[in-house]
Amino acid sequence: MKKRTTLSSIDVGTTKVCTTIAEINSGGGIRVIGVGITPSKGLHKGLVVNISDARESIRESVKKAEQSSNYKVESAYIGVTGRHVSSLNNQGVVAITRNDRLVRSDDLRRVLACAQNVKIPNDRKLLHVIPRGYAIDGQVGVKNPVGMHGFRLDVETHIITAAVTSVQNLVKCIRSIGIDIDDLVLEPLASSEAVLTEDEKQVGVILADIGGGTTDIAVFRDGSIWHSSILPVAGYQITRDVAIGLGLPFDVAEEMKKKYGSVMPVYEAKVETTNTMSEDGHGVSYQDLCDIIRARVEEIIRLILLEMPRSEYEALVPAGLVLTGGSANLSG
Repeated sequence: MKKRTTLSSIDVGTTKVCTTIAEINSGGGIRVIGVGITPSKGLHKGLVVNISDARESIRESVKKAEQSSNYKVESAYIGVTGRHVSSLNNQGVVAITRNDRLVRSDDLRRVLACAQNVKIPNDRKLLHVIPRGYAIDGQVGVKNPVGMHGFRLDVETHIITAAVTSVQNLVKCIRSIGIDIDDLVLEPLASSEAVLTEDEKQVGVILADIGGGTTDIAVFRDGSIWHSSILPVAGYQITRDVAIGLGLPFDVAEEMKKKYGSVMPVYEAKVETTNTMSEDGHGVSYQDLCDIIRARVEEIIRLILLEMPRSEYEALVPAGLVLTGGSANLSG
């Protein structure tokens, strides 16, 4: 069987759809050869709300990536996000019954199957079962138990589920443009691979991917994922606050947020600057704009910390908070 040399991924977001095509070289390294980014239509807070609009946005994004890489996308990995995603930690235990007491790979499969033996409602789909760590005869911290001897094998897993209908709608959009799905990947897990170091994951860190419609959170400890959740608050809410607070059309508010927005405090001593957008002649106080943005960003950060399963987050995540995503580009 010929080894696959190209990989494609599609990130269907609330504000933009991004398709990347990468080449895998013989050493296992990855080189991105094509990217296609288009504004997103038919999505709200990470969920498909209009299948035909969403399909066209995805088709356009894939076409751009194909043109820039001169490669045809046949199948892709798809990012999943939205408030419907939930997670839990669960444990599994199996006995090693063979005479040599040697842990083999089929024991790993058995213990993982045991760990994912949780009651999942009919309207939920299992996305990921991620082993956090193994224990052999009570000895914790084992990363790979294959080849070790023991009577009992334990595993702690992080299980991520999503709403069946939301996933089906997304899958339908992508299959309808002739692309097979390699796998579904939770967005904050994909972001963590890109922006976190192994040291940060080991020490303990919160990753917050603040996008257009959702803020994706992943908490890492001891080198593996410990908690994940999705907040339905992000850049869209910041723009909406600016639009309502300053009486601006949504598109003008979005443009002003990107161009002039800052979360740094603006002091009265500074000269009051009134920046007027040329397109519709809307003029607003720089101070008011930044105050509204800062209030909403502070609220988002507070909500991220409230999502932590325990209140003493300083001890839990000494490496702090890592921000990524489009809304993290706000100055300050």
